[in-house]
Amino acid sequence: MLSHGGGRNLEAHAYAPVPVPSSGARPGDGSGSADDCACQEYAERSSDRSDLRVIPDSTDHMQMKRTYDWLPAEVSTAGRENLDADHVARYDVIEDATAAEEVALLAGLGLDAQSLIVDIGAGTGQFAVAAAPTCGRVVAVDVSPVMLDALRAKVDAAGLANVDVEQAGFLSYNHRGRPADFVYSRYALHHLPDFWKAVAFDRIRCMLRPGGVLRLSDVVYHFEPGEAEHRLETWCASLAPTARDGWSRADIVEHVRDEHSTFTWLLEPMLELSGFTIEDAVYSPDGIFASYLARAP
Repeated sequence: MLSHGGGRNLEAHAYAPVPVPSSGARPGDGSGSADDCACQEYAERSSDRSDLRVIPDSTDHMQMKRTYDWLPAEVSTAGRENLDADHVARYDVIEDATAAEEVALLAGLGLDAQSLIVDIGAGTGQFAVAAAPTCGRVVAVDVSPVMLDALRAKVDAAGLANVDVEQAGFLSYNHRGRPADFVYSRYALHHLPDFWKAVAFDRIRCMLRPGGVLRLSDVVYHFEPGEAEHRLETWCASLAPTARDGWSRADIVEHVRDEHSTFTWLLEPMLELSGFTIEDAVYSPDGIFASYLARAP
């Protein structure tokens, strides 16, 4: 789990709840402000992009429709394990998303019964299901149909009417309706190469309302390139060769070799160039994980 040791870190009391106008109106609710117009313009522009629109097929699964041959097919970049039914079935055993703590953190930033959250890379829905009783609506987005089957089963079992499930990703999710108050993403962005990470941040900024918050956690390397051999082998060596009820060395080797985790000193400028203000960045002592709170302009 992420540690609060080392690196760039602002104290929690420095966070300010997302401001809500005294009238009770929220940006993007149709009250007619300049910000509303900007959000509406984005919504209209997005709704015209049929290449990225998520549409239902006859089996009621959300499928991505795209026409640009230069866009990545996000399902193919989801990671082998996230398309494997056996892995997904044991995912909640081997990975604890500390969802209750994450919901409490966002509550301190203004999450309430009217809030709209978009959870990108929702996986089996640990966070989405935990957040739903606290907020107005959660849109749980993932590219893996296997993950989404598990997520839908949880949502149905809990009787959560305010969770919408969509098959899409950072590059293909087409946000509709009013801008989101929060975008949440945990251990998903590393499936995109750096160029597409930057595009994803720009898309996230556009789907957030002014002052909205991005909560991002991922494998992001907080060390210099010359340290890579020592840091990465130390991480891999800390795990058993194989494991049924936890992550194994083989899992981590596959991540390092085949996926797209980047350096903090590359990721953070991407966030800032997209218009975000990084209000908190916390790095694990081993330099492997990072967690961010970033606010949209």
